[in-house]
Amino acid sequence: MKKWLVSFAAVMALAGCADNTAGVRVDSLTQNVFFGDKVLGSRLLVEDIRTDQIDGHTRGIVRLNSNYKGDQNILYRFYWYDDAGLEVNLKQGPWKQAIVRGFESISLSEVSVNPSATQFRVQFREQ
Repeated sequence: MKKWLVSFAAVMALAGCADNTAGVRVDSLTQNVFFGDKVLGSRLLVEDIRTDQIDGHTRGIVRLNSNYKGDQNILYRFYWYDDAGLEVNLKQGPWKQAIVRGFESISLSEVSVNPSATQFRVQFREQ
């Protein structure tokens, strides 16, 4: 019995350390959208992916369009990369909240703190 309890505790500890990758991921460089959650992917359409320059820093903008009648509470987070594809903001920012109303559009945007950032990836998931 003790072996089972220790094994179960070890599995739960490892599961708690795993990254939550469920949701949708958008890559600015390749303009690819990766769906880890097919329901969320069918309800939210990525309309536009672009970058702007603001005072020497890159601003990433992703426009989402709701294809669903109800409100969707999502969490999103930006990841920033340089020209070589290396992550520049090693400390990840917190997940931010947004509400996408039924059949409406919303823009998610963030300005990189690091001026060497030129590319971004944004990940969003249901709250």
